[in-house]
Amino acid sequence: MGQTLAEKIISEHSGKSVKAGELVIANVDVTAVQDGTGPLTVQEFKKLGKEKLFNPKRTILFIDHAAPSPRKELSDTHKVLREFAKDYGAILSDVGEGVCHQRLVESFVNPCEILLGADSHTCTSGALGAFATGMGSTDIAVAMALGKTWLKVPATFKIEVNGKFNKGICSKDLMLHLIGMIGADGATYKALEFCGETINNMEMSERFTLANMAVEAGAKAGLFVADEKTKEFLKQHGREDKFKTLKPDDDAVYERIIKINAGDVKHTVSCPHTVDNTKTVDELENIKVNQVYIGTCTNGRIEDLRVASEILKGKKVHKDVRLLICPASKSIYLQALKEGLIETFVESGAAILPPGCGPCVGVHAGILADGEVCLATQNRNFCGRMGNVKGFIYLSSPYVAACSAINGCISANYNKNML
Repeated sequence: MGQTLAEKIISEHSGKSVKAGELVIANVDVTAVQDGTGPLTVQEFKKLGKEKLFNPKRTILFIDHAAPSPRKELSDTHKVLREFAKDYGAILSDVGEGVCHQRLVESFVNPCEILLGADSHTCTSGALGAFATGMGSTDIAVAMALGKTWLKVPATFKIEVNGKFNKGICSKDLMLHLIGMIGADGATYKALEFCGETINNMEMSERFTLANMAVEAGAKAGLFVADEKTKEFLKQHGREDKFKTLKPDDDAVYERIIKINAGDVKHTVSCPHTVDNTKTVDELENIKVNQVYIGTCTNGRIEDLRVASEILKGKKVHKDVRLLICPASKSIYLQALKEGLIETFVESGAAILPPGCGPCVGVHAGILADGEVCLATQNRNFCGRMGNVKGFIYLSSPYVAACSAINGCISANYNKNML
């Protein structure tokens, strides 16, 4: 019997042919932590008594979740990471560089590699054709020290998408549609392998969105076959020589095959307080919003900002709405400046945040007041996610978010109101 993409990548890293369900020890190419999980990882690494990192040039410490720091306690944790990077020769991605998951795909991860990160959305890099997954701080400390990890080879769900999206529909709508279908725990510890005509035609930015949210269905990883679009993305970021591809076998064994017609996907929103509590926009009536947040590791890429800018150009944000824009990385911020997108956002009434996680994690820069509603392009809407358990978070695509910022309520029609 043939192998899935996840099985093939893990086989290459464990020195033997593996199947779903096996426990293996696998070599690790890249390890990463962020300022929320990193200090504990550093502490656990030092407990191991190791004098050096296994591969310091592929060990990256990101300061992105509370960047710049809003409190002295967080500043102290940032200091821990900065000092560790200096002492052990690790790579430091400091304040303003951007969200770890975007930075990883821009600069550090290559196809067919294994990435371990102390953050659940590490699976974003799966769009490059890597096996990328989140683990706890202790597991990451061991991988940093030994260059190896142990894991169970996940079974795979094949997600086959064919056809064309209707106008304004984004890959975010597709992912929310899928999660609504199978549930927030519908793919627990599975690999989601995306394929089909629609997937093949997607730009890398759209694939990153799908891979990023694989964990919101409980998945261990979200995977794509590296292709010419992957190669072009690597070339744009100076890593064309790192291109490699593996493909699943024709007779690969999948635990489940899910087929979706792209034309059936509508503007989809996750309602409070779970990602799988999905409704289409036309099922929601007069949901007023106080804040709209466009950014994050899910939808803070230049393509997402272009979608929002096109809608907002020449229009004003509703008088009762705060619109926050946060590019996912410094390079995206610079590109948005060059293209005039930032100017469009500011003229519309938006506030621009520095590259990072910002309001998404509820630490700073956009915490909700009691009873307020935020429509965000992020990946989670758990109770308290944006810093207030009395707030309400809806999730959408950048298209719906920009329309809603103009109209003052959840909407996919930006001609409705010209306020």
